[in-house]
Amino acid sequence: MAHIAKLRMLLMSALGPAIAVLLLLFFAGYVVLGSNGVLAWGDYSRQLRDAKAELKIVQLHRQELRNRVDLLNPRRVDPDLSDELIRRQLGVIHHDEVIVPLN
Repeated sequence: MAHIAKLRMLLMSALGPAIAVLLLLFFAGYVVLGSNGVLAWGDYSRQLRDAKAELKIVQLHRQELRNRVDLLNPRRVDPDLSDELIRRQLGVIHHDEVIVPLN
């Protein structure tokens, strides 16, 4: 009976530190393997690199659109762009026409 009481007392005194160690291991594992952990860092870096590349593409497209809007300014409309838009809207572009872009 005395051995059982000693064993029970030993288990009860070790329960607190055992729970603390388990919690510590859980949080340490989450730091490494969690969604914001060390192993997810590489994925976040890749996503950031992809987003920056997409941002550059969108900025270039936006600049092209801004240029076209500037060319359609009512005070000074670009004759080539207005001719292109009018012919496209009216459907008077012939199938044998050749468009030569001038830089």
